[in-house]
Amino acid sequence: MNLLKCLIQLEHSPVYDGGLTCQAEDIIAEPATRRSRNLVHADPAEVPLQGALDALSDPVRRSILRELSSEPDFTRACGTFTLPVSKATASHHFAVLRAAGLLEQVDKGPRRLNRLRREEFDARFPGLLALVLAES
Repeated sequence: MNLLKCLIQLEHSPVYDGGLTCQAEDIIAEPATRRSRNLVHADPAEVPLQGALDALSDPVRRSILRELSSEPDFTRACGTFTLPVSKATASHHFAVLRAAGLLEQVDKGPRRLNRLRREEFDARFPGLLALVLAES
C-alpha cells in the first residue's frame, strides 16, 4: 500500500477496514533520496573478524557505539554526538561502523538516524561488542 493511500486511510479509518490496515512500514516509508541511496549496510554475517576488529580499534568509534547502546533505535542523529573530530572525520567513522555491520542508518528529513545492530553483530561475534561496551 502506498504512503498516500495509507495516510488517507488513517484519517478516514472505518471501524472495519476489510483487512486493509496500514502496516508500520507503510507509514514511516519515505521516498529514497539520492543521499539515502548511498547508504550501504554490511551484513554482519559477512564481515570478517579483521574488519570488525579494525572498526572497533578506534576510540572515537567505540565512544559512538557506547553512546548508541543506551539509546532507543533510530532516535540519535549523527550530528548530536559530541566528538573530538571534524564533521568530515565523524562521517568517516560512521561509514566505517556501517561497513562493519555495527550500525544501521536511515535518513529522516535532514537527519541521519542510527541504530546499533547489537543482535546481528552478537550473532556473528559473540561477546565482542559486550567487551567494547563495558570499556570505560
